[in-house]
Amino acid sequence: MANQLVLPTLENLRSSVAPDVNVQAVASQWFSAFAEAMQSKNVTAVLDLLVDDVFWRDILALTWDFHTFQSTPAVKKFLADQLPLFTLSSFKLREDLVELQRPYPDIAWIQALFDFETTVGIASGVFRLVPLADGSWKAHTVFTNLENLKGFPEQNGPRRDHQPNHGKWAAKRAREIECVDEEPSVVIIGGGQSGLEVAARLKMLGMKTLVVEKNERIGDNWRKRYAALCLHDPVWYDHMPYIPFPSSWPVYTPALKLADWLESYAHSMELDVWTNSTVMSVIPGTKGKKWTVTVQRADGKERTFDVNHVVFALGFGSGVGRIPDIPGQDDFKGQILHSSKHNLATDHAGKKVVVVGACTSAHDICADYVDNGVDVTMVQRSPSYIMSTKEGMPRLMAIFWEGGPPTDVADRVSASYPNSLLKLVHQRVTKDIAEADKELLDGLRKRGFKTTLGDDDSGFLLMAWNKGGGYYLDVGASQMIIDGKIKLKSDGPISRFTQTGLLFEDGSTLDADVVVFATGYADAHHSYRALLPESLRDKLHPIWGLDKEGELNSVWREVGGRSKDGELNGIWCMMGNLALCRFHSKHVALQIKSYEEGIFGTRYQ
Repeated sequence: MANQLVLPTLENLRSSVAPDVNVQAVASQWFSAFAEAMQSKNVTAVLDLLVDDVFWRDILALTWDFHTFQSTPAVKKFLADQLPLFTLSSFKLREDLVELQRPYPDIAWIQALFDFETTVGIASGVFRLVPLADGSWKAHTVFTNLENLKGFPEQNGPRRDHQPNHGKWAAKRAREIECVDEEPSVVIIGGGQSGLEVAARLKMLGMKTLVVEKNERIGDNWRKRYAALCLHDPVWYDHMPYIPFPSSWPVYTPALKLADWLESYAHSMELDVWTNSTVMSVIPGTKGKKWTVTVQRADGKERTFDVNHVVFALGFGSGVGRIPDIPGQDDFKGQILHSSKHNLATDHAGKKVVVVGACTSAHDICADYVDNGVDVTMVQRSPSYIMSTKEGMPRLMAIFWEGGPPTDVADRVSASYPNSLLKLVHQRVTKDIAEADKELLDGLRKRGFKTTLGDDDSGFLLMAWNKGGGYYLDVGASQMIIDGKIKLKSDGPISRFTQTGLLFEDGSTLDADVVVFATGYADAHHSYRALLPESLRDKLHPIWGLDKEGELNSVWREVGGRSKDGELNGIWCMMGNLALCRFHSKHVALQIKSYEEGIFGTRYQ
């Protein structure tokens, strides 16, 4: 069964699960053997505990990188290469987090979490054991993850500041923000959720960090987008580090509410942020540091910082909208804008609006137009994956839902599914969701809306990882399409603009006063190319999209590849939704801290 990407069903395993199986005993026996084999660096003994088509995912703990190894030959090479480099100890099974899971009637595994230590780090892990025909249980999935660095604990809880502060706090904060007494060790470009969360993590590790945000206020990257914007991820999935959302927070967060929360988060966490400021350039340093960063303030004055680490936290394409190059734009008598520049539906009251695009922003904007009585037509150019949040979210986000496990546990369990395995699971879940959404999907198709079940029928997972879009998680706009409230044109490509609207390749036309392009954002490399010297731009590795192991390219790491002496070492990529940023901001901070303390190892090639 080696190298065949199939789910470990009981049929494939030629096995069954006894109703009286002692789950704790099975997990404990396996874990004892695993701990002994890992501590003695006995690769053969470890392999004996794994099924042939095992997945082993490691984040920094044993590779100083993000890796997924699939099948025993790949795991064997990884362990043979890496175990000699580490002293492993203090393996401890989290007995309260051992359980038999039956995600489907034909799938059974024992999932458990554990802790251990490496030479320089404190780590955690997850394993899933499946039953074999001979009655034994072996691991189908192993996940190892760096949690903290020995000797460098986070400065919170019992290590918080215990000294009283009588009337000096405001002046102290003002000097800290302006970097009067201490220069930053890290400059973060961008004060959205990704930048703020890395800054918070670094602050907890005692590293002076400056966040540079071009907007007037923290949160403006959400505040200045279209007014109807609302998160489609549930609140339990979106918590931020150190300050979770209140228990009264709505399940789906309005963008304006999130904007205010980000502003309060930066203040409460005492993060050093310069708003209304722009990074002008990032060039190789000349004063003993790797990089020289020039920042221009609102008054036009510039300040230069010499640092070893610059974190780009600007999202996809720095928020620069991508508009297709359609001929005739200069001929059009109406207004053309990208969704990133759209604000209120009422701005176009009494006008005919065409929205080009059929994913999240397009649906949100079209629904807002309908709610405000504006005539709107959606132009769909390619199929979209549609899933209702009502049917999809409880199935996909069960671990991040009311009554679910603590967020830190949910994060580790979620990360323990390599993307190649998650794809197999999602193929089943996607089918279940589509069956539950049958009436909705049938109604859309009847109106001419083109649907897809995603890459290899795996839903929106791979669409998000590979291109950051292509789907809509329905919160009501789909029914508006079905009811004809949102008009739809999906029968052919756009040929060109005319003076009064759009001409399509089949000869049909569509009149419009306003054309809104909800067509995504610029390439993820955009901001790096804009700020780095031209000589370094071709050194950039791919950003986002999955590599051959199923890991995201460059994200939460340096953007110049795995070489220890790379010309882009110290240039970091931080991006993702709130949940990804919560979890992986810690990984970025740990890497930077370990570099600065001289304990960073070698990234496994």
